[in-house]
Amino acid sequence: MTSQEDDAALREAGPRASPVARAALLAYFLLIVYASWFPFSGWRNTGLSPFAFLNLQPQRYWTGFDVMVNVVGYVPFGALLVLSLYPRVRGVWAVLVASIIGLLVSGTMETVQNFLPTRVPSNLDLTTNALGALIGALAGPWLAPVLLDRGRLYQLRRRWFAAHASQGLVLIALWPLSQVYPQSFMFGNGQILPTLSEWLSEWLDSDIDLVAMLRPGAEMMSVEQYWLSETIITACGMTGAALTLLCLTRRSAPRMWLMLALVGTGLVVKTLASSLFFAPENALAWITPGAEGGFLIGLIMLAGLAFAPQVAQRRLAVVTLVLSLIVVNTIPANPYFVSTLQAWQQGKFLNFNGAAQFLAMAWPLFALWFLLLPSHRLNRP
Repeated sequence: MTSQEDDAALREAGPRASPVARAALLAYFLLIVYASWFPFSGWRNTGLSPFAFLNLQPQRYWTGFDVMVNVVGYVPFGALLVLSLYPRVRGVWAVLVASIIGLLVSGTMETVQNFLPTRVPSNLDLTTNALGALIGALAGPWLAPVLLDRGRLYQLRRRWFAAHASQGLVLIALWPLSQVYPQSFMFGNGQILPTLSEWLSEWLDSDIDLVAMLRPGAEMMSVEQYWLSETIITACGMTGAALTLLCLTRRSAPRMWLMLALVGTGLVVKTLASSLFFAPENALAWITPGAEGGFLIGLIMLAGLAFAPQVAQRRLAVVTLVLSLIVVNTIPANPYFVSTLQAWQQGKFLNFNGAAQFLAMAWPLFALWFLLLPSHRLNRP
């Protein structure tokens, strides 16, 4: 069947559901959960009703920034709900269903916050979150036909990417965002052991360092060892993400440009995040000799692998991601980075901080899950 016949068949079949929208909805819901319940520690029962915040009393302490973040944070959720319901539920009914689900999700997040000492449930948060979901839901019916049926993005999606690339595209879209959270090493996603050490130390009421257990004497690493480790992490992290993208593309796609766009977006996001959370003069503080060397090595590797067989690309993506995870979890954090992280302005960004940290830790694990499952091996005959 030619591409023209394929397009005609799709038009005759009518509107179709979007796996991309549903995968994006699931990913965004997980981000909401992590951001709402971060830092997941100190759970306790105060003895008060968990629904005590459902009252008409105005909040004493709030800022315009808090209101804006609460509204904006749920706008994509409401829009994704409508896109996920399309075409089974459309129009006013889709807006109504999405708004109710948004209200229920926000209410659940606020209710559970009663059991977290660092979080305070609020009727203002519930109202603003529900308003954001409603705004997104109102935009959904207008976006659905454009994005899912006849829009240019939809046409590019079909022309450049494999038919079953939906979950992978959501995964790739999250990679630049996973660079927001400050990390010890450039593209050093997946630093899980330090966080697990903190959780176990709190749970067992004892000082536990899993990195030191796995690699005794790692704290004595020299400057050259730190430089080499960052080179490996940067090269493998970048190569693994780009190869994951290339696994999703068709042979007719502009692979090199797509790969460069992904890496470039990651660098721009990292620069803007450093400027926002630290200071504008620190926007490029992540550029170190190790990062520069790893970036150049990664570019050389990708230039040679961009047109390799996709089976080889998938396998090498797994290898590079696993190698990056091993190295980033078996070396201690750079002392300079630890002192720098203390200056991060987390006060107003507590919710955002939790979501960013979750993405930074979990992205390589989700990528490996996607690449290894047989049902996710795309572009197969």
